[in-house]
Amino acid sequence: MALVAPCFARRETRLTCRDMVNGLLCELDDRNCWTLAEAAGHASPYRMQHLLSRARVDDRQLLDAAADWVAERITAGQDQDDVVLIVDETADEKSSADCAGAARQYSGTVGGIAMCQVAVTLTCASPAGHALIGRALYLPEGWAADEERRELAGVPDEVMFATKPQLAGDLLQHAHDRGIRAGFTAGDEVYGGLDLRKSIRERGTGYVMAVRSNYMVTLPSGRRLAAKDASLLAKAGMWQRMRTGSATKGAKDYHWAMIEIRPDDTPEGQDDGHAALLLRRHRYTGTVSSYLCWTPHPVPLAKLIKVAVARWRIEEDHQLYKQVSGLDSGQVTTWTSWHRWTAVSLLAGAFLAAAAVCQRAADSSADMLKLIPVTVPELLRQLRGTVVPEPRHDQQHRDGWMLWRRHHQYGARQAHQRWHAYADEAPR
Repeated sequence: MALVAPCFARRETRLTCRDMVNGLLCELDDRNCWTLAEAAGHASPYRMQHLLSRARVDDRQLLDAAADWVAERITAGQDQDDVVLIVDETADEKSSADCAGAARQYSGTVGGIAMCQVAVTLTCASPAGHALIGRALYLPEGWAADEERRELAGVPDEVMFATKPQLAGDLLQHAHDRGIRAGFTAGDEVYGGLDLRKSIRERGTGYVMAVRSNYMVTLPSGRRLAAKDASLLAKAGMWQRMRTGSATKGAKDYHWAMIEIRPDDTPEGQDDGHAALLLRRHRYTGTVSSYLCWTPHPVPLAKLIKVAVARWRIEEDHQLYKQVSGLDSGQVTTWTSWHRWTAVSLLAGAFLAAAAVCQRAADSSADMLKLIPVTVPELLRQLRGTVVPEPRHDQQHRDGWMLWRRHHQYGARQAHQRWHAYADEAPR
C-alpha cells in the first residue's frame, strides 16, 4: 500500500483501498462493496462506492505500480529468454447490457454466446511464478458507436472501438514502455494475426502464437499451403514425444514436430530471423494443433514447446484471481468503476503472487519433506488472520449492518412501487 500511496489524492481514500484489498483477500461468501465494507468495520458501503466511482484516484498508475513490483519479483534472477508475456481474454456474465461493454458476444470463458463483459488480459510468467499485470475492457463495435450508452456508462470520448488483438498490442507496448522485458510473447488463435506479430517483432521479442488449421504458411521453397496440410509433411522420424507438464492424474505427453517456414511479418529494415511452424499432435486422437513461431536467433524445439505450454499460465491466473481476489465479483456498471475494481483486484493478486515467489524460494527443504511447492490458495489460508485481518464479526457491528440493509432495502422497495404505479397510469 505504501508503494501505491501516490495514486491517491487523499489519505482517507488510500485507507479505504487498503480495507478493500484486505476484504478481497478475506474468506467471504461474496465480494461486493456491501460485504467488503462490513468485513472492514465500516458503518455502510458508501466509502468504498465513493472510491470506485468519484474519488480522485489514478487507477492506471495504481495498476502500473503493482505490475512493475510483481514483475520485478517474478523475473528476478531469471534468464530473459525464460520470461513469457501471455495475452488472452476472459469474460464475466452479466444480466444487463447497461454495464460498460456488456453485450451478447462469444467467449470461450462462458462456453459460447452470452450476455457478458470481455476483458483482454496480460500475464507475466517465468519459472518462479506468474501474475496478471494488465487488462483492457473490450467494447463491441455496436457498443462503442452508441453515444447514449457511452454517456450513461461514462466511457471517455477518446476511447474508440479496438479489436482484441489491438488491445493486446497496446498492453504489450505499455509493458515494454514500463521496462518489463521478456524473451517471448504467447497467445491463442485470436492473437495470431499479422499486425500483432509484426509489432512484437519490432520490439525484438520472439513469439509462439497458435493459429487456425487453415492459416496459410510459406515453405522455404516458396510453396504456400494451409497449416493442416503442412503438418502432413512431417515424417514419422520428425515427431518427438515430449512431456509438457504434469497433473494430478499423471504426466501430460504430446508428440511435437517443427517445420521451417518463411516469416510473413518481417518489419521494414529487419532481417527475417528464424520462423517455424510448431505442430502438436495428441497421442490418442491424432488431433494436430499449430503454432507460428519466430525468434531472432535459433532455438531448440524444446524451448518453443516450453513457451507454447506456458500460455496456459494465463488461464490459471484468470481462475485464480476470480477465486482469491474477486476479479469477476464487482457489481459495477460504469467505465470508471470497472477499471478501479479490476485494478484493486490485480493489486491484491500481485501481493499474493509475489508472496508465493518468496515462499517457494525459502522452501529449500520442500522436496526432502515430500511437499509440493506452495500454491497461492494455500498461502492465502496462512495469511488470513495474520497479515490479512479477519472480518469484523462483533454483535453490535452485525446488528448495525442488519438495520442498514433492511432500511436500504425498504427505500428501494418504495422506489420500485412508486415507479410501477407511475408506469401503470393511463396516459392523460
